[in-house]
Order: sequence, then C-alpha cells, then structure tokens
Amino acid sequence: MNTTTVTIRPFDASLDTEKLSHIWLSASIIAHSFIGEERLIEQQRLIESKYLPNAETWVACREGRPVGFISLIDSFIGGLFIDPAEQGRGTGRQLIEFAQKQRPELTLEVYLANRGAMAFYQALGFTELSRRSHDDEGAPFPNARLAIIA
Repeated sequence: MNTTTVTIRPFDASLDTEKLSHIWLSASIIAHSFIGEERLIEQQRLIESKYLPNAETWVACREGRPVGFISLIDSFIGGLFIDPAEQGRGTGRQLIEFAQKQRPELTLEVYLANRGAMAFYQALGFTELSRRSHDDEGAPFPNARLAIIA
C-alpha cells in the first residue's frame, strides 16, 4: 500500500466544487449502491449547492490534484469521500487525523450497509452510539451514529 502523504487545504468553491462533486458521486455509486444511481445523481446537486458551501470542507490533494475531502459541521463529519482510484492509500485516515487535531471529539453517521466504511471507522477507534432505521430523507436505509474522542 502506497501511503504517500497528501496535502490538506481549505475548500475553494471556484476551484473545487466540480471535482469534489465528481469524487462524491464516484465514491457514492460504489459505497452506496443500495441507494440507486438515480437518487445519488439527484443528491449530487445538493452536494454542490448546499453541503459543500455550507460546511467546513478540507480537500486532500496528491501532487496538487484533489483526491478526497472531509466536510465538518462543528464536530460532526458530514462527509468523507475519497476518489475510488485513490482509496487504500491512507488519504481517509489522514483526513480523519487532520480533523481530530482541530476537534478532539468527532461524530458521524454511516449507512450500516456500507460495511467498508463501518470497518474503516471502527479501525480508527470510532464507537457506535446509536442506530436508526431510516436516513435523513425517510428512506429505509439504517444508519449508525459513531463517535471518537481523542
């Protein structure tokens, strides 16, 4: 596994929106296939117009190219997405470590069907706080709320 360190910088809407939206969709189609591609494409517009601009987003770059991002709302991780071609290189771990330096306690929600993400977060020390049977839009996709305290 090549874990070349990435550079992490603040989100710049004029430079990053389209690229991060593409990363989000590519990663979501794989990790959230149970939601369906049509619904994910609909949600992509919200990523661009609402979620990226209204969160504190940090961009992971490798050789100057965005390869992933983390979006924070206070101490809540609203999203952590890595370009599928870059997964397994330590970028997600580096983004979590970066966020923890700013906020020692982090929470997030993850779909239970996204077993890879559940395993990733648990390996980093996140513990499950609660579960709910439906997502934010009322769809029957169970979620778990996880937290980590540094």
